[in-house]
Amino acid sequence: MPDGVGGTTRVVCLSATGAGSALAARLPYEHHHGAVGDTVRRLWGEVDGLVLMLAAGAAVRIVAPLLAGKDRDPAVVCVDESGRWAVALVGGHAGGANALASEVAAMLGAEAVVTTATDASGTPALDLLPGYRAGGDVSGVTAAMLDGRSPIVEVAVPGWNAPAALVGGAGPERVVVTDAAGPAATGVALLHPPSLVVGVGCSSDAPAGEVVPLLDDALATAGLARASVGLVATIDRRRDHPVVTGLGLPVRAFTAGELAGVATPNPSASVAAAVGTPSVAEAAALLAAGPGAGLVVTKQRSAAVTVAVARRAAPTGRLSVVGLGPGPSAHRTPAAAAAVRGAEVVVGYGPYLDQAADLLTPAQVVVRSPIGAEADRARQALERAAAGRRVALVCSGDAGVYGMASLAVELAASVAPDVDVEVVPGVTAALASAALLGAPLGHDHAVISLSDLLTPWEVIERRLRAAAEADMVVALYNPRSAGRTWQLPAALDILRGHRPPDTPVGLVTDATRAGERVERTTLADVDPASAGMTTCVIVGAGTTRMAAGRMVTPRGYRP
Repeated sequence: MPDGVGGTTRVVCLSATGAGSALAARLPYEHHHGAVGDTVRRLWGEVDGLVLMLAAGAAVRIVAPLLAGKDRDPAVVCVDESGRWAVALVGGHAGGANALASEVAAMLGAEAVVTTATDASGTPALDLLPGYRAGGDVSGVTAAMLDGRSPIVEVAVPGWNAPAALVGGAGPERVVVTDAAGPAATGVALLHPPSLVVGVGCSSDAPAGEVVPLLDDALATAGLARASVGLVATIDRRRDHPVVTGLGLPVRAFTAGELAGVATPNPSASVAAAVGTPSVAEAAALLAAGPGAGLVVTKQRSAAVTVAVARRAAPTGRLSVVGLGPGPSAHRTPAAAAAVRGAEVVVGYGPYLDQAADLLTPAQVVVRSPIGAEADRARQALERAAAGRRVALVCSGDAGVYGMASLAVELAASVAPDVDVEVVPGVTAALASAALLGAPLGHDHAVISLSDLLTPWEVIERRLRAAAEADMVVALYNPRSAGRTWQLPAALDILRGHRPPDTPVGLVTDATRAGERVERTTLADVDPASAGMTTCVIVGAGTTRMAAGRMVTPRGYRP
């Protein structure tokens, strides 16, 4: 998959100059110039995505002889030299070209051209449903869905869910959520959830290739699908062993003491003498699979490797509280993009969801929430995660800075104490504004919101005085709105009591967004009326100065 979705992307241009290269310079990928055909052929087997800054027809002629199959070809996206279109040419779903086209379009201000039928019609694509791997008659069932027939949805793994975005119907086509191996009949698609955990034990000198045939034989004998194996578990001393890492799956490792506390059907005295626990493979599989798990494949052995397989009793929900950054995708972290793309359910205030529109697909459930409903929004996200869903709760800027992270973490203790809550950081308004002004936050600084809707003004005033007396740079959020006009002048008056009149002040409105406005002035001349709710006001410290038209607060390094 391409960068931003977990892989490597390269940009190929006709030359190092010209319109195509000027556009490519705005993309955060490695660039290649000239000899486009030779360059594409050289990169084809090495990358996950290619962005070709040339006509679609020329791209077709270059890549056509290289195509090997949709599960093996890289994503190919074409961008015209006027920067109007980002065309997903090859590898729409399997290769990630549709996602790459949307990502590139967001960065360039272009329009993504995605011709895949499911995307064009808003139909959930079975091979893109987050958390599942599709098999069986995917094309046949998808064709029925495009014709308006909703499949019957069956769940054959006890305790597990059907995909959140998939609404069942009368069929006759069927979608079966199962960890059993296929093949499936015509008109039956299989969705494999990550319900299986493989426990692995091995000797220190075990060859890396020995585990794959052993595991495949064990799964085949039990009639289980390799696609449903979502995790590898082992003892901590083998966490980085090639036998374990060679399976290409996330790894969980446990101490010998933790493993020794798990009852297993096939303990070994010799293993206990060697590593301090009578079971590695079986115990690790059960422990990683969680409460209520059971072994579906007991210990299987080769010369130097043991494997066992456990089935989770239920899916493990997860809530990612995601900071999307100040606005455009260029200022969004890859981790934030991955968290949103990988979520079954995405929850957020409407404008924030619009900010992440290039990351969303019909395979996800998107829940819009009005402003002022923050507690309900967080509670709903947690409840869905508690039901076993992977949920993303999106915010602008950084979720932990005047965002939803504090509320979600606070509510999780009572609403969903067993849900894993992660906070994915983003670029804050203060950081984006500071970068546009120069380097005003180069030394100690304070960030203070002037909104007294949730915090009494007396508390805000006390914090302002403390920051002013400490001679720190102050970044002011929520400085002014139609109903709150006096707070910013009051804050500036407090700071004037501790700073000279020529102290640099920066006002940045809509940082990095359309309509961005940057103003540099002084504490004596700043006009509060030029600020609004989307303005960040940065007031310098005693050491802040102007250098070549830019604000800077020196850290103290010698120039």
